[in-house]
Amino acid sequence: MGEKIKGVGLFGLIGLVVSSCIGSGVYALTGQLAGAAAPGSALIGWVFCGAGFLFLAMSLANLGAKKPEIDGLYQYATEGFGPFAGFISGWGYWLSAWLGNIGFATMVVQVLGSLFPGTFDATLTDPAGILSIVIVSIFLWAITFLVINGVESAAFLNAVVMVVKVVSILLFILFCLFAFNAGVFTADFWGEAERNIAVMAATEGEAELGGISSQIINCLIAMMWVFIGIEGATVMSKRAERKSDVGKATIIGLIVLLVLYIGASVLPYGVMPYEELVAAESPATITVFEYLAPGWGGTFISIAIIISVLGSWLSFTMLPAETSSGMSDDHLLPASWNKMNKKNAPQMALIIVGLCTQVFLIVAFAAADAYTFAISMCTVTIMISWALAAAYQVKLGKETGDIKNMIFGLIAVIFQVLCMILAGWQFLLLACLGYIPGFFFYAKARKEAGKEFTQGEKIGAVIISIVGIISIPLTAIGFIPVF
Repeated sequence: MGEKIKGVGLFGLIGLVVSSCIGSGVYALTGQLAGAAAPGSALIGWVFCGAGFLFLAMSLANLGAKKPEIDGLYQYATEGFGPFAGFISGWGYWLSAWLGNIGFATMVVQVLGSLFPGTFDATLTDPAGILSIVIVSIFLWAITFLVINGVESAAFLNAVVMVVKVVSILLFILFCLFAFNAGVFTADFWGEAERNIAVMAATEGEAELGGISSQIINCLIAMMWVFIGIEGATVMSKRAERKSDVGKATIIGLIVLLVLYIGASVLPYGVMPYEELVAAESPATITVFEYLAPGWGGTFISIAIIISVLGSWLSFTMLPAETSSGMSDDHLLPASWNKMNKKNAPQMALIIVGLCTQVFLIVAFAAADAYTFAISMCTVTIMISWALAAAYQVKLGKETGDIKNMIFGLIAVIFQVLCMILAGWQFLLLACLGYIPGFFFYAKARKEAGKEFTQGEKIGAVIISIVGIISIPLTAIGFIPVF
C-alpha cells in the first residue's frame, strides 16, 4: 500500500497567500500614497480596502471548502453562470496576469534609473527610454523561454525570492519604526494645509490632495493592486492537508499583508519631511531607505526590489499560460492553447503571452505614467474575475440557504463594483478592447467542442466590443487618462 501524500498545512497555505500577493506594489506604495493622500486619509483607505478584501477572502475560502473540485478562479463563474461568464472571468484573469508583467517591467526600469541616473527612463521621449525597452524586453523573453524550458519546477527560486521580499520589507519597516516621529506624522493629518501645498509644489500646480473622500479614492487602485494573489490558498484547496485550513490561511494571510502594507506605506509619513517624500522619484522606498541608512540603504532596497520583481515576473508569466491551458481544457479557448512541448509547458500559450506583453510594453512606455497605467489595467481586469467569483458565492449561498455566506458574497461584489466605479471605470472601458480578440478564440473553441456560440453570448460580445471601441477616441481626447 502506497504512502499517503501529506497535503499543504496551514503555515504553507498562509505563505502561499502572502508570497502570491507581495510583488512590486509594496515597494511603490510609499510614493503612490504620499502623492495621493495625507496619513489620515491613507489609513481610512486601508480600513476600507482591508474590510472589502476580508469579505472577498471569506467568500473565496467558503467556495474553496464547498467546491474543492474547482481549480481555477474562472471556473466559479462557469459553474454559476455558464461558459460565456467563465470565459469573461478567465480572459480577464489572463489579461490581468500578463498586464501585471508590464508593471514589473516599468518597476525594473525605475529602479535601474535610480541606480544609474539618466541612463534609464520609463518613457519614449529620449534614447534612455529606448534602452529601457530593450533591457526589459531581454528580461521578458529570457523569463518566457525559461518557463518554456520547465524552470517552473525549480521551487527553490520561489523560496529565495520569498525570503528576499519579506526580509527587505521587515527591515524597511523596522528602520521606519526607529526613526518614527509622531509630530511629523500628525502634522496636517488630513492634508488640508501644508501637505496639500507640498503636493502642488511637487507637481507644479497640476495636482492637489483634495478632500478626504478624493484622497481615499485616489489611493484605491494602488491599494487593490497589492492584493492580487489573495486567491492563492483557494486555488490550492485540493492540496490542503485540511479543508478548514484554507479559510484560516486566507484570512490570516490577509491580516499579515495588511500589517506589512500599512507599515511600509504609512510609517514613512512620520520619517522624513513630507515635501521630500512627495518629491521622491519612484519607487520612493529607495529614497526613504537611503534617508534612513545613508550610503547603503538605497542600494540594498534597489537590489531587493529587482530580485522580488523578477521572481513575481516569473510567476506572472506562468499564471496566464496555466489559466489559458485550463480554459482550453474547458472548451473556452481552442485546443491549441493547451498544446504542450517536450518539457510539458504550454509553449504556444507562453509565446502568445510574451508577444502581447511586448506590444503592450511599448504602449505603456508611451503613457504619461507607465507604472500606474500598467497596474490600473491589471487591477481592473482581475476585479472582473473577483466580482464574478463573489457573485457565485451569493448564488451558492441562496441555493443552499447559507444566508451568512450569501451576505459575505454580496458585500464582496458591492465592494468590487464600487471600487471599479470610483477608481477604475475609465480603465475598465479600455480593458474591453482586450476582450475583442478573445471572442474570436471563444467562438472557435465552442465550435471545436460542438457547442453553439449562442445569440445571448453574441449580444454580450457585441456590447463589450462596442464599449472597447468607444474607449479609443475617449483615450485620444484625454478623457481616459493614459497619455
